[in-house]
Amino acid sequence: MSLAAGLLWTLPAAAQEPVPNRAPLPPAAYKISAEVDTARGWRRGGIGTFNFSQVSLNNWAPGGQSSLSLLAIGNAYAHFRGAEHTFDLAADLVYGLQKPGKARLRKNDDRLELNARYGRFLTNKLSYAAQLNLKTQLTPTKDLVRPDSLLSRFFAPAYVLASIGIDYRPNEDFSLFLSPITGKFTVVADQGLADAGAFGVRAARRDELGRPVANTGERLREEVGAYLNARYRRPLLTNITYQTKLELFSNYFHNPQNVDVNWENLIDFKVNKFISASVATVLVYDDDILVPIDRNEDGQPDARGRRIQFKETLGIGLTYKF
Repeated sequence: MSLAAGLLWTLPAAAQEPVPNRAPLPPAAYKISAEVDTARGWRRGGIGTFNFSQVSLNNWAPGGQSSLSLLAIGNAYAHFRGAEHTFDLAADLVYGLQKPGKARLRKNDDRLELNARYGRFLTNKLSYAAQLNLKTQLTPTKDLVRPDSLLSRFFAPAYVLASIGIDYRPNEDFSLFLSPITGKFTVVADQGLADAGAFGVRAARRDELGRPVANTGERLREEVGAYLNARYRRPLLTNITYQTKLELFSNYFHNPQNVDVNWENLIDFKVNKFISASVATVLVYDDDILVPIDRNEDGQPDARGRRIQFKETLGIGLTYKF
């Protein structure tokens, strides 16, 4: 795997501010503050990272393949805290390109996430909250074996979560949002993908001969259930920070025991003001999404089934914080 193959992370940018370069701290300094941030008014900022990796081989006896990999990561946030309420906006973007050998340049990462949350205080640590979250991608993704076959594109799919619940924030390093009433909407804006039943929507109807009827596939899937969002951040050592986010969703009316899971982890290493390294993992499970699988192990997918999806990336690159 390329050293800068990528980084995927969706914690709010406010939580991604790098730990400043400083002398080693005593053990007590690593304890999480028990105080909640009480500064009022607006805070705004963001961070951008650019990772680059290149391998060139010429008459290399052990073999291998030349490659070029580029990855851009950006996020921005705005946070308002008043006497009785808070308002948060966050945007995260990841886009990567790869050119293996003499093959054409192709996409290997693409993600856009927008998040908005409004909270009204019950106590200093507890508040009513309403949240709206959107996840999608920017550009089309084609099948590598069949370049004319579309796998996904902008808003195909798009996942929208609208939640009302309770937000618990004992300090700036931990938050727990629990919503007993959440609407989850899966949008497949491409009719061809909708007719194929991609991403859990209902596929096109079949005629008397069993052939799919064009333009009859469902383009919107609605679900109602319970939602949990937990976030945690902790400095491990000087200039090394660990962050994690866990999202759980259970559909009240369809297999509530099959919980959708999205679990993300990031260890960030701050080298200096402009250079950083990171290790990130993403684990996803959605009972409604069927992924390609290779049952006969011939290297080609021949079926689709429910599977745990996992992604691990290691990256080194240039970082700019504003």
